Amino acid sequence: MNNAPFEVIANDTALTGESPQYAPAENALYWLDGRRQAVYRIDLASGKRQTYETPSKVNAIVQRGSGGLIAAMKDGVYALDMTSGASSLLLVTEPGRDEQRANDGKVDQRGRFWYGTMEDDAKAPSGNLYRIEADHAFTLIEGGWTVPNGPAWSPDARRFYCADSGTRTIFVYDFDLDSGSLSNKRPFVQLDPKDGVPDGATCDVEGYLWSAHPGSFCVVRYAPDGSEAARIRLPVKRPTSVTFGGPDLRTLYITTASRGLSEAELAEQPLAGAVLSVRVDVPGLVEPVYAG
Repeated sequence: MNNAPFEVIANDTALTGESPQYAPAENALYWLDGRRQAVYRIDLASGKRQTYETPSKVNAIVQRGSGGLIAAMKDGVYALDMTSGASSLLLVTEPGRDEQRANDGKVDQRGRFWYGTMEDDAKAPSGNLYRIEADHAFTLIEGGWTVPNGPAWSPDARRFYCADSGTRTIFVYDFDLDSGSLSNKRPFVQLDPKDGVPDGATCDVEGYLWSAHPGSFCVVRYAPDGSEAARIRLPVKRPTSVTFGGPDLRTLYITTASRGLSEAELAEQPLAGAVLSVRVDVPGLVEPVYAG
């Protein structure tokens, strides 16, 4: 267990902080609150904060190569102009399914956006995993998800990870970068209830997977064989997602949640919902940007 010193990047009380994105050219961090209609940005040098309102609840953001962000929201996938604050709907993967919403998403090394959907109350395995091309064409990759979370790729792009928080399982697939296809799905890590559930994740340069575990007060680093390599203890029960940033990519940024905590727990965890950071020994990877 590593009780590494942490810093408070944004002392929010987010209901469900999620989807941290480090923008190297800006030295800025973006993130969202999955239960509110807003995306947040902080300039890491000056500490200046900005808030961008969104047309519906937003659950995943990624950077766009042509500028701005791509956001998966309750009713579709949008482009966000971070200069004007305007948003434009690009596509809808599940029209007419009001019980569904978006969840976590990431971009692969070819610039394709992957994201999952789920039933809003997570009671049924009705979620889907989609791949979206640069021209906004989309493909249903796999159904049957309860809470799809933590998509991530190994540095060599030969492995794809994705967790189903509803079953406490992180899965790993063989990944073909050229075709964007998955094969050979198998469990990578099965969490014990005492370890919470697997949520947002990312890989470092050594190919180890970092996974946030709401319910555990921990972020865990897993070796490529699925064994636990390190565990970082945090002052909050519900860390939700992680990304690497900073000039040397050795700062791990961690979003957290306050939703689901009792009044007593909130009193004991004043940083629940804040964005935290921890310095680590092994650098991470720059997240790819969407090509469309």
